[in-house]
Amino acid sequence: MNSNIHTFERLKELCAERNMRIYEIAQEYMSVSNDIPIKEVREFTLKSLNAMKDAIKCGLASNEPSYSGMCGNDCGKVQIAFDLHPPMFGGLFANIIKYALATSEENVRMGRIVACPTAGSCGILPSVIVAVSEYKNYSEEEQINALITGGEIGRVISQKLSLAGAVAGCQAECGVASAMAAAAVCQLRGGTVPQVISAVALALKNILGLTCDPVAGLVEVPCVKRNPFLAVHAITACELALANVKSVIPPDEVVDAMAQIGSLMSPMLKESSQAGLATTKTGLKIKKKLFKN
Repeated sequence: MNSNIHTFERLKELCAERNMRIYEIAQEYMSVSNDIPIKEVREFTLKSLNAMKDAIKCGLASNEPSYSGMCGNDCGKVQIAFDLHPPMFGGLFANIIKYALATSEENVRMGRIVACPTAGSCGILPSVIVAVSEYKNYSEEEQINALITGGEIGRVISQKLSLAGAVAGCQAECGVASAMAAAAVCQLRGGTVPQVISAVALALKNILGLTCDPVAGLVEVPCVKRNPFLAVHAITACELALANVKSVIPPDEVVDAMAQIGSLMSPMLKESSQAGLATTKTGLKIKKKLFKN
């Protein structure tokens, strides 16, 4: 059962031994561990999927700024710009960016989102699953399979490091979200288990060392705009994996490296807002203005 799966190598072996996909292994474990039918596991996942879609819808419809005023209307600007001048990479690219921004801005407005794996990275996985599913007309069942796959990827990574910016920097939040999204879309597109896991390694390896340095201690700058960047990053990892491009460093070793980098990273760069973008001239000016009292 997947309670004993602490590495991607073991996950891949078990999938091969049982001739099952990652989502099948994961949903079976959730069924057994919670003493519920697999049908209920999938129904619960569907609720999360629908909540993600609701967050996208609400975010697309709102330009209300966050409390700080730093974020909240960028998605609206992007929608207007794309309507006037279609983006170079086409409609799918446009929707991934819009959906990631919409969800992340809904979060800073204190709207209802799904943390996947965290609130600060909440726009990455939903934007990829929803936009790609619309583009390719994937069924609800296929989307559920993808979401369960992404969740299992996050669970395996969490066996070795905490998925929190305060512990390992933003590589453990937006970075892991991007890896989860890469796996999810690879599953959607019919990738094999080795290809799904390759997508994870490629996504993670390219984001190692990303700091968590929020301006004024708020999950807004640079967090919101990192979501669309890393959603597109996930698609790149998926495309490479589907072409059978592999990471030279195995995925488990990439996760080990991420954990090591997190431990070596200065506490000043791990959600404390004591360095990086948070202590730039503008960052300090914003903090002083927001917290002058």
